Amino acid sequence: MTKAAILCVDDETVVLESLKEQLKRSMGDKYIYEVAESAEDAWEILEELKKEGVEILIIVSDWLMPGMKGDEFLIKVHQEFPQIVKVMLTGQATQASIERAKQEANLHSCIYKPWTEDELTETIISGLE
Repeated sequence: MTKAAILCVDDETVVLESLKEQLKRSMGDKYIYEVAESAEDAWEILEELKKEGVEILIIVSDWLMPGMKGDEFLIKVHQEFPQIVKVMLTGQATQASIERAKQEANLHSCIYKPWTEDELTETIISGLE
């Protein structure tokens, strides 16, 4: 059986813990849940999982992060891993950034902070279909 992962990227630890907890509660043990506090850390995790033969199904990425914004990160991911479903999580993204991610990263969805667990679960399930 192929191992599959969901990766969450946000520079706020409390957000990452909340995402991981909600995903585990709604999705159970079907997936590996990885978290990263920056686009750079997320990229390292992507490379590591690829080496280990783990398929990354979905990335949920914050938009406003130090170093690289979420839309830039998701575009970079799309260029290397076009099959990964990309979701942006934001409280501050500009409409232009969201549109850019839709056009250049095939953005599946944008979730606005604060989100609900149902909204997160529905977005992930629709992305996996």
